[in-house]
Amino acid sequence: MASQNRELHVFLFPFMAHGHMIPVSDMAKLFAAQGVKTTIITNTLNAPTFSKAIRSRKTNSCGCGIEIEIKTIKFPSQEAGLPEGCENLDSLPTPELAGNFFKAMGLLQAPLEQLLLEDQPTCLVADMFFPWATDAAAKFGIPRLVFHGTSFFALAASDCVWRYEPFKNTSSDSEPFVIPNLPGLIRMTRAQVPDFIKDNIENDLSRLLKQSKEAEVRSYGIVVNSFYELEPVYADYYRKVLGKKAWHIGPLSLCNRDNEEKAYRGKEASIDEHECLKWLDSKKPNSVVYVCFGSVVKFNNSQLKDIALGLEASGLEFIWVVRKGKDDDDVGKEDWLPEGFEERMEGKGLIIRGWAPQVLILDHGAVGGFVTHCGWNSTLEGIAAGLPMVTWPVAAEQFYNEKLVTQVLKIGVAVGAQKWVRVVGDSVKKEAIEKAVTQMMVGEEAEEMRNRARVLAEQARRANEKGGSSHSDLNALIEELSSQS
Repeated sequence: MASQNRELHVFLFPFMAHGHMIPVSDMAKLFAAQGVKTTIITNTLNAPTFSKAIRSRKTNSCGCGIEIEIKTIKFPSQEAGLPEGCENLDSLPTPELAGNFFKAMGLLQAPLEQLLLEDQPTCLVADMFFPWATDAAAKFGIPRLVFHGTSFFALAASDCVWRYEPFKNTSSDSEPFVIPNLPGLIRMTRAQVPDFIKDNIENDLSRLLKQSKEAEVRSYGIVVNSFYELEPVYADYYRKVLGKKAWHIGPLSLCNRDNEEKAYRGKEASIDEHECLKWLDSKKPNSVVYVCFGSVVKFNNSQLKDIALGLEASGLEFIWVVRKGKDDDDVGKEDWLPEGFEERMEGKGLIIRGWAPQVLILDHGAVGGFVTHCGWNSTLEGIAAGLPMVTWPVAAEQFYNEKLVTQVLKIGVAVGAQKWVRVVGDSVKKEAIEKAVTQMMVGEEAEEMRNRARVLAEQARRANEKGGSSHSDLNALIEELSSQS
């Protein structure tokens, strides 16, 4: 198969944010492992992130040399009114600059078209935040695949909420409604629906998402970071009822086989991975809670203090990844920690300030549960590691992912976050945090969730092996693209 695929050439064009870039670097390895020539298109400042992620993989599954190229295009910071060096959504100094950043995305069409003209790839896989990519690819007769970076469940649920507006029939923000026309009785509240949808707000983001939906209809199809056994009802619903052409090729994170590959995903870790693993090696199996809220979510000092107090009250051992913005505190000042907290938690709790080697940590036998913001990368990495979760959604499609984890898969406990917000999480008290973490880690219910999660982890592993559902879907996609070229 690999030798037959050598004439294929896939362009991957990820959105410039770590939550979108990380799965695309994994996807590049997957295509390349099947003998497909693969090129990642990105801007200069983000190129080293991809170089680091792919440098540790030298050969594919057939023992042939892997061919992944990185091509850079100039990022139009100045034209979009962005400060020099702001070439990644996660690096914006203020949230108000997000509109400028999305404007810059639109200015990338011409340089991308120039690369398409020069290389004439077989296919372009472009992030959903580039709606114009469908037309750009069509100019050169190249099929465009959309990458959303989320689950079939979230795609189907958000489509139904967008289309039928069930929140309009509720009398308050807290009154639950059932998502109409979606399999299963999936309940959520109006407060958990994105504000631009429930309030019909016309802004840069809502316009971009509308354009994205329209472009998706005209695109060749969708690649989904999921596996069939995880959400068969929703994969079938999305493809057969909503009529979307889609291939599931995940969990993408499972293409990273050794510790080096797992450690090299994303930004430079703020802790030495060996030091981290050594700390975990000293702990009992399933005894440590891993707490991390992704690369975008920020909490204020008062919420961080409640997290610290909740973890301490639980009496459990933990690794807590804290992301603080540059302007959140005076240099060297950490008034978000209760007085004497780190001294009391010495040996029991490990705080990582910045970026953590997440997959490496989740896969360690000492970790027994995951407190997560329900970003899809994190959720799927937790599932692939066989872990129960405490769900703490904040924005994007995270409330849908929470419903999948708690209501469908039944491998999670909701902490009680009630309101969709942009980046600063809603206030959850220490008592709720202590209760949810304990419920996830201790007792019969915790063991049942862990057993269900382990079954899913085993199914995820098999899905990626030869003949598995994701491996087969990836090969079916490659075969289809071969017949088009």
